[in-house]
Parts: sequence; C-alpha cells; structure tokens
Amino acid sequence: MSSILQKINNPAALRELREDELVRLAEELRELTIDVVSRTGGHLGASLGVVELTIALHRMFNTPKDHLIWDVGHQSYPHKILTGRRQQMTTLRQRGGLSGFTNRFESPYDPFGTGHSSTSISAALGFAIANKLSGGDRWSIAVIGDGAMSAGMAFEALNNAGQYKNDLDLLVVLNDNEMSISKNVGALSSYLSRILSGPVYTRFKGGTSKVLGAISLPLLDAARRAEEHMKGMLIPGTLFEELGMKYFGPIDGHDFRQLLPTLKNIRELNGPLILHVVTKKGKGFHPAEANPCTYHGVSPFDRTKGILPTNGVKPTYTQVFSETLVNLASNNPKICAITAAMPEGTGLSTFHERFPLRFFDVGIAEQHAVTFAAGLACEGYIPVVAIYSTFLQRAFDQVAHDVVLQKLPVVFALDRGGVVGEDGPTHAGYYDLTYLRSLPGLVLMAPADENQLRHLLLTAVTLGGPVAIRYPRGTAPNVEPPETPEAVPVGTGRILCSGDQVSVVAVGATVHPAVQAAATLAKEGVRVGVYDLRFIKPLDKAMLRQAASAAPILLTIEENTVCGGAGAAVLEFLAADGALDRGIKIRNLGVPDTIVPHGSQQQLRRELQLDHDGIVATIRSLLE
Repeated sequence: MSSILQKINNPAALRELREDELVRLAEELRELTIDVVSRTGGHLGASLGVVELTIALHRMFNTPKDHLIWDVGHQSYPHKILTGRRQQMTTLRQRGGLSGFTNRFESPYDPFGTGHSSTSISAALGFAIANKLSGGDRWSIAVIGDGAMSAGMAFEALNNAGQYKNDLDLLVVLNDNEMSISKNVGALSSYLSRILSGPVYTRFKGGTSKVLGAISLPLLDAARRAEEHMKGMLIPGTLFEELGMKYFGPIDGHDFRQLLPTLKNIRELNGPLILHVVTKKGKGFHPAEANPCTYHGVSPFDRTKGILPTNGVKPTYTQVFSETLVNLASNNPKICAITAAMPEGTGLSTFHERFPLRFFDVGIAEQHAVTFAAGLACEGYIPVVAIYSTFLQRAFDQVAHDVVLQKLPVVFALDRGGVVGEDGPTHAGYYDLTYLRSLPGLVLMAPADENQLRHLLLTAVTLGGPVAIRYPRGTAPNVEPPETPEAVPVGTGRILCSGDQVSVVAVGATVHPAVQAAATLAKEGVRVGVYDLRFIKPLDKAMLRQAASAAPILLTIEENTVCGGAGAAVLEFLAADGALDRGIKIRNLGVPDTIVPHGSQQQLRRELQLDHDGIVATIRSLLE
C-alpha cells in the first residue's frame, strides 16, 4: 500500500485527498511523529493528541493565508510535517535543525513564534484586527490547550476579543485533552455542536432577536433569561459566551466526522468564535496514553521498550532541590511550596506527597503564583516558588512590586538557569541574573554544585526577606559526600585555589569547569586563582578586592548574558573601588548579546566557550 503522507508536501495537497483517506493519513502522521521523537527527543504526548485536529484545520482553512497559531507550540510536530518540513524532521531540536516550537523564521506556515504558554489568543486577535483594518479576508485561528487556558493572559485576550461581536474572523480552538476543564463528550454534545455551528441555527438565532426586539422589555428579558438557562443546562460554554465568544462544542477531536462539518460550518460565520474539542494526550502510542506526564517531553528513547527508568549515579539539581526542601519542610511547618503547573519539572511532586496541605499548583499562572506567595508571606509563611528561569520573566512585575517592595520572605527557586539546550531561546535561562540583580534588597545566589545548593536553600528559607536561587538544568558535579545543609553568611564567596597570573571569578555552573581549567593550566606553569562568587547580590567585596589585587588579569565567567549580569556587577564594583586605576585587565565571559539558537547543552557551552576547553582558551588568549 502506497503512503499517503509521502504525497503531502503542503496543505494544498492535503485538501485534494478524499475524505476516506484522512484516517490513514492520520495513522501515518502519528507513526512518523513517534519515530521522529524517539530519535530526537521532544514533546511527544501533546503532538500525538492533535493529529486529526491538525489535519482538519489545514484541510478546512486556507493556510498559510489563514493564520494558524499553536499555543506554546509543543504540539506542532504534525503541523510541521504537513507544511513542507517532513524531510527535515530528523533535525528536530538539533543544532542547525528545526525548532521544537513554531518559529516564524522557519516557515510561512508559522505566523507567530511560540514557546511560552497562553500567548496564542492575544496574537491571533492582533492578526484578526490587522486583517479587519486592511480589509482582508483571512482567518486567524488560535489552538490553545486547556492547561494554557488557565492563565490570566488567555482570559484577558478573550475579554478583549469579545467586544468585537460579529466583526472578526477569529477562531479559538480549545484543545481539551481530558486533563482539565470539561469531559462532556458524546452523541448529544456532537449533535449540538453541528447544529449550533450550522446556518439553520444561526439564521434562527438572528431571526429570534429581530422578533423579540418588537416585544415589550419585560418579556424580552424573560426570553433572554430562559435562553441563558437552556444554554447553561446543555452547553458547557456559558462562560465563554458571557465574554462575547460564540461557543461550539465539545466535540471529539479525533473524529473527522465531527471535526470537518463543524469547521466547515464555522468557516461560514463571523467571530470571535470558540470551538471546544476533546482529545487524548499521547493518542495512538500506549505508553504515552498511560503516562502523559512522562511522555510530555522526552529524550530519545527505544520505542519498542518505551522510556526506561534511569539509574544514573549523578543526581540532578532538581532532585537535590526536591530532597533538600522536603527535609527542611519536615522541620519547619511554615515552609510552603508553589509551582505554576510544573510539579514534576520543578521536583515538587515529592513535596506534594509529603505535605499536600502546604503544596500549591496554581496552573500556568506565574504572575498569580508570585503574588499568591506574597500573600502567604504576609501571614508568616515561607513560600518557596519553584519556576523555571525563563518562565519567571513573565512575573517580573510581581517580583518587583508585590515581593521586593514589601520586603517579603519569598524564596524563588529558579530551575534551568543558564544553558538549557534543545528547547532553544524561548526556554533559555540567560537573563535572570540581569533582571533580578536590579531589584533593591533581593538576595541573589547561584550554587556551584549540589552541596552548595543544599546550603544556600537553607540560607534562603531562614533569611527573612526576598531571595532567589538559580541553578542549572541537568546533573550536578556529584560532589562527595552529600553535606548536611548549613546556613551561609549572606554575601560571602569561596576561594577555591590561588594564583597570581589570572584571577577567575566564576558563577554557578561555571565554577567547576573553571577549577578544572586552572588545574589544566597549572600543568603548563600558568597560575590561576578561582573564586566562587556564590552571591551575585550582595557581592563579597573583600573577596573581590583580594582577587583583583592577586593578579593583573581578572576574568568573570557566567551562564548569563554579559549585559548587566554577574560580571557587570563585579566590574561596576571594582571600577568604583579604584581597581581599574591600578591597571588591572578585566574581561567578562558569558552569553553574548545575541539570540543563541537551540542545540545540546554540551554544544552550546562549547560554542559559548563556557566549558573547560573554552575557559582554557580564553585564559591563554588573555595571557598573550
């Protein structure tokens, strides 16, 4: 049997298929997606869940003229395959290959770049308004998951869109993967959806308003109340209709017999419209269906065996954070843990099991998470807010306004600080040191290894003020033995080795590579001192003076942008302290002022010269 998918190089070819060929196309598309992700790693479950929906949207709308925007983009692999990128899928998330998310520089079928949650409706509304202003005739379609719909930004966009009534070509597809919102799917719901999106019902509804318009006001109000009561009983979309969206659904997102006629009818209407589809995350691959969290984002795996448990010796920073926080909370009933829909990713699942009443998952709502933590802190609790570095960017105002200005004891645990890898620039943690060190009174720490993380986390929960700890993705150096946490004096670094030719002031994940580089250079007779800064704010001024006076060259190293980062803080202090007047040469090594593309952590660190070899080469060049 010949492959249908091999014939599809763009959505135009998809529209030429017979309707009875779509089921086989979906099977082939799902099979290729599993095969690709098993080789490259990536977001599997979400992509498998939208195979039929992706086919239906490209078939019923005229992409790329019509703009299709996938929220977050982790479900976009079938979309990439159908839009001319099938042959490139083996490069997914690889250096120089396809992005793991939608990227407007990659394809005209990706009108908007994604990676962070809950942006699609706002962007689609922008496209729809632009279309209205220019007198165009293109649709804007946002596909957003039920989890992403929990974010305030999504409802801000819905509220804004609702004011346009029948005056926009805007469709929001709510992809409910049965992990939240409604599970109300079945024959009645499907029938209602087709009827409600059809021309007969639309004409009836329009005609009804004309008829009722001539009736007295009390009778009109009674009719409206009756209609709302009927909708509340039959349709789980009253909330959206109250926001001004015409709601259709829920329908089965895997059934072309429901998807195609509903989308066809919707295409004849004017928006803003919302279509609620119910899908199954991981559909078609049993391990992913059974364990949707495990198969949300995966490394390459053996598809015949699935993802096997790892028995690695080295602990990850996330695991060390989790174990330490649980131990601290066992002795301190005031410690609480907060996450924004990432209990597994941030390591808080164990905390949840041990202390369910002190664990709070607020959904994809980082802004709310921070201000909620501020409220807890006002009442004497010690909230630890665990959020990926890149996602805390979304809550900068709340950190500044609600926590720092009020000097509240909120602890920010920033996982994935620095080089993240294959997820690319949308997930890179290159900016936290810069934006956080600008806030007065916030203590900012970066542990060099797992033992330092244990010490600094204890320090943070006993500090009594706002504090942030940033640590990298992946395994820790495996320092032996694990040390019992002890509070560290705030603003103190560590002198790890001495040298009078070059002083290296390193931060976080760069500390151990710097020590190894110093050992390599020592064999060549080059004397390098290494200083673990540990606190980016406040700085260890005495240690920095010692580093600046010990050698004529000082090099700072960090996995953060050099713009305003830890190196900039050191340079600012030494300039004010008069060190530059003594002729010391200072260089800052970090992430340059550019967008760093995706690639493995090892590749990126090598290219940024933040690994052992890069540090050795940088020091040699400074000595020359």
